[in-house]
Amino acid sequence: MYCCQDSASGRSVCGDTLPAQCRGRAYRVLDRAGNLVREVAAPLTPEQKAAAAAAAAEQKRIEDAQREQWRKDQALLTTYPTLADIDYLQKKAEGEARRALQEARDEMVELQHKQRKLANEAEFYKRRSMPVDLANQLRANGHEIQLQQELIALRNKELVATSNKYEADRKRYLELTGGRPTGTR
Repeated sequence: MYCCQDSASGRSVCGDTLPAQCRGRAYRVLDRAGNLVREVAAPLTPEQKAAAAAAAAEQKRIEDAQREQWRKDQALLTTYPTLADIDYLQKKAEGEARRALQEARDEMVELQHKQRKLANEAEFYKRRSMPVDLANQLRANGHEIQLQQELIALRNKELVATSNKYEADRKRYLELTGGRPTGTR
């Protein structure tokens, strides 16, 4: 038997099938003896549905973020069995970044030296027209210097990013292990 409260009269309305007054409202299902079998909540309003959907989406986002963080943490612990491993790999990566930076600086010195030579040669042609080949070399070398400056700036950023990455890894490793190694080598 199905029963609900009629909003107009405030009385209980019951029937063997769901009464029309109970549609879209909360109702109770009773057995033949009049005992409560279950209660059915009223359908959600569009606002309640939207709020429930937003809450479910937020919960899914949180769970996805937690799952991704767990995956990253496991990868971190697998990659670095000890703090010494982090130190070793950091020194290695920073060493490579510093070598690349030094190579770029050495190339810049060579380009600047070449630019000075070309400028000295161009000084000879101040009162007359400069040969096209020399003008092209000056322009091309100036462009190479500009590119090399950008490369040096990029190498500096890479060095800082490498250092920051390993510092973040070290910090997270300590959070996960409390400073204790998870394995031995």
